[in-house]
Amino acid sequence: MRVSEAMHKNAIWVSPNMPVSEVAKIMKEKDIGAVPVGDNDRLIGMVTDRDITIRALPNGHDVSSLTARDVMSPGISYCRAEDALQDAVRLMEKKKIRRLPVIDADKRMVGMLSVGDISHFGDEDLTGELMQAVSDHHA
Repeated sequence: MRVSEAMHKNAIWVSPNMPVSEVAKIMKEKDIGAVPVGDNDRLIGMVTDRDITIRALPNGHDVSSLTARDVMSPGISYCRAEDALQDAVRLMEKKKIRRLPVIDADKRMVGMLSVGDISHFGDEDLTGELMQAVSDHHA
């Protein structure tokens, strides 16, 4: 199976200058836990609900002045739509990530692959391996 067959299509990304409150609003409206951040047509990071909670709220910042860039996890892992699903899962295991942006041959983001997608389209062994890998404590 190819990633393109399992991914969520029409995934969105946000500008690094978008206020954190707007990013959180998108997450709530779309019922998603992560949003890629793009700048100059390139993915540069990811904002997760955890990033907002850990980087914005407990540090005494004025949340109304924070942007996606202020709280995002810099750097980004991604896979290609034509990749084998198993290869994308191995990358998620290696990086210990639960969501993976998907790009096409033109390097445009075309979807998002999540643990939920893997559990729906992958076999039980593949799903179990992924869940164990992403649930282990990070070093």
